[in-house]
Amino acid sequence: MDKNEIIRQVAETIRIERHRNRLSQQELAEKAGITTKYLNLIENQKSNPTIIVVIQICEALNINLDKLIKIQKD
Repeated sequence: MDKNEIIRQVAETIRIERHRNRLSQQELAEKAGITTKYLNLIENQKSNPTIIVVIQICEALNINLDKLIKIQKD
């Protein structure tokens, strides 16, 4: 899996989990300690978050990191 696919997968899963938790971008951003603009950029694959930010988002969504990154082994 290439890095662009991982970025797409992370962005898509964040959006899906945010909707599942019935959170707006603003609400999730506040819970994760980031700006709404930054979350929007992440969800739209325009910014690559640091691992720390990814962990903060996972904590805010109450999910494990491995739920965001599903790397398939050959």
